[in-house]
Amino acid sequence: MKIEQRVMMPADGAWFLDLNNSEVPHVNNLDQEALNGLLSEADLSLVIEVDGKPAAGLITFAPGAGYASANYRWYSDNYDAFLYIDRIVVDPAQRGHGLARQLYDQAWGRARAKGVMLCCEVNEDPPNEASMRFHERFGFKPVGGQQTEGGKKTVVLLARMP
Repeated sequence: MKIEQRVMMPADGAWFLDLNNSEVPHVNNLDQEALNGLLSEADLSLVIEVDGKPAAGLITFAPGAGYASANYRWYSDNYDAFLYIDRIVVDPAQRGHGLARQLYDQAWGRARAKGVMLCCEVNEDPPNEASMRFHERFGFKPVGGQQTEGGKKTVVLLARMP
């Protein structure tokens, strides 16, 4: 199995959007225009290809982006320095091969190089227990919580300190 990592581009929209939107409500639905906007402001956007086929993707933001996500805004309102993981998606056929861990290692390396915390959120309601276990194993701790989408979701806001 040949694994390669590269920067995500707008041309990745077809596979990324299909995969992203299949994971709603754990991530928010996106269209090509929204993805292009995310990529234009992202601090880090990566794709992992397995045997030449995209299999996983990650998008992060640093402070100062115009991104309107309620969760990103919570970190912006409460912290001066951070790297926010907005979304990570892994093709179900490639789960269990360490691709998410590889992407998180890249994000963590970038956060450590900047001397900032790495942060994200995980759904508490509707629950995403597998994601919470993954983040706990990776050293994330709760730093807050909030309801989003008009009360349809409750999230736990997490951080891993440098």
